[in-house]
Amino acid sequence: MKELNFLKKLKKKGIVELVESSEEMKLSYLIKAENCLKSAKILYSSQLYENSTSEAYYCMYNSLLALLFKIGIKSENHSASIILFDKLFEKKDLVKIILWAKEERIDKQYYVETQQIVKVTKESCNEMILKSEDFLVKMKVIISELNSEKIGSAGKTFFKLLG
Repeated sequence: MKELNFLKKLKKKGIVELVESSEEMKLSYLIKAENCLKSAKILYSSQLYENSTSEAYYCMYNSLLALLFKIGIKSENHSASIILFDKLFEKKDLVKIILWAKEERIDKQYYVETQQIVKVTKESCNEMILKSEDFLVKMKVIISELNSEKIGSAGKTFFKLLG
């Protein structure tokens, strides 16, 4: 219920809304996701783990935005996008991964590390990159399996949830 109230508030503000399904936006966000993954790998190889972690997360987030635009939903809020993905697609495993990645990104982006935890950061960053690669592939599969019936159904579900 708390999540639905949150989404309804964002809908009133125009932060989350139904829009025309857009192949162009879907493709743009998928390209952006792929570029973020490339950046994450380059940053990782340069031992810039905090930045790499952020880029790996954005790979996932941009692929999620690609899916949402494909079904005709615009969302300008990370949490709302993840909630919508959960409510509309019920992919609990993928939701769990992107929620973990979001927390990792926030932790690495906003908090300073000491030398003693850099090794842990390297390992978690590598895990993040592997998960983001897998997430991107799975999102591309979900998108490729969408047809007009599934897109219409997602729009109806969105409308039922948020009015």
